[in-house]
Amino acid sequence: MSDSTLAWRQEAGAACLSECVDTVVQQALDERRLVGAVVLVARDGELVYRKAAGLADREGQRPMAVDTVFRLASVSKPIVSAAALVLVARGQIDFDASLDRWLPEFRPRLADGRVPRISIRQLLSHTAGLGYRFLEADDDGPYARAGVSDGMDEAGIDLDESLRRIASVPLLYEPGTGWGYSVAIDVLGAVIERAHGAALGEAVRQLVTGPLGMVDTDFVVRDAQRLATAYVNDRPRPHRLREGEIAPVFDGTVGIRYSPARIFDSQAFPSGGAGMAGTAEDLMRLLEALRQRNGKLLPAELVAEMARDQTGGCELPGAPGFGFGLGFSVLRDPARAASPESAGTWRWGGAYGHAWFVDPLQRLSVVALTNTLYEGMTGRFVNDLRDAIYGALESV
Repeated sequence: MSDSTLAWRQEAGAACLSECVDTVVQQALDERRLVGAVVLVARDGELVYRKAAGLADREGQRPMAVDTVFRLASVSKPIVSAAALVLVARGQIDFDASLDRWLPEFRPRLADGRVPRISIRQLLSHTAGLGYRFLEADDDGPYARAGVSDGMDEAGIDLDESLRRIASVPLLYEPGTGWGYSVAIDVLGAVIERAHGAALGEAVRQLVTGPLGMVDTDFVVRDAQRLATAYVNDRPRPHRLREGEIAPVFDGTVGIRYSPARIFDSQAFPSGGAGMAGTAEDLMRLLEALRQRNGKLLPAELVAEMARDQTGGCELPGAPGFGFGLGFSVLRDPARAASPESAGTWRWGGAYGHAWFVDPLQRLSVVALTNTLYEGMTGRFVNDLRDAIYGALESV
């Protein structure tokens, strides 16, 4: 293929991608499923789509900007997980050593009273037997009775107290024998503090966000004018998320109690699983540093370990065809998942309305941060965006 033909195909592909993604985003805005969004698409290390659309704050008529800051919720998890992997690379953390090496006071029991061994790997892969309060059926669940924080409420406790409460609840299963989405990354945050000898926010800055130039990613937001206002899907249009509002994520679960104000509170404990804020471009820097395996953040072999399914074949609830690595899900079977993504694709999201994925085989990274829950995390927009991107790639 000549250089001129290749250039034409690249230009045509970029135009097709832009048109397809623009259509998906605009439709979600027009149908009032989203209030605002920032979408980035990178291919072969080049940013081929970059757009902010809609409003960051509807009541103030503040337009969305590419550098808008979002409450990240579980988008915090890959960032904090990467910080732990940096410590593994430095020999300060051992994947498979017992957790009590760093947290001797953290000794949750099984239902029969035994105190099992928990490893760092099991925390990273959500196979440690822990759970989440928001996934319980009602307010009388064991995590609710223990006052466990999901990391997005107004908790009023420090990280040590958070761990004490988590450890007081019996484990849901023997570590390593099942998979369950959980507060494990909050526990991992305490391990990082002990191993690195610094508070979690400072540790993450030194280990990940600083080296990668993720200057807008932190556990506290100090410029409210750059922060997206959070909204909840409703009829006829999303309503503004209220302080203390509970929004169920899945049918049959009690849901998340939100404190939008928490992100301004420097005294709130740093939730490694849900407590950060940041921008789409910052997240893309992390994803691309991992995808390219260029050693800028982690050795290639550790990135490969992150991207390996660690569940032993366990099925993720509501996600057929997916396993889980160290910080994000891993696509095992595209046919079962009914997805155009390649096997081995990494994916996760965030409850404030976010989705991202990395397809290493296609050399593709996508970030979509919105201010509308839960459409931006599990709604129609997520699959429409995915399908539009792959459709554009196949058309050229």
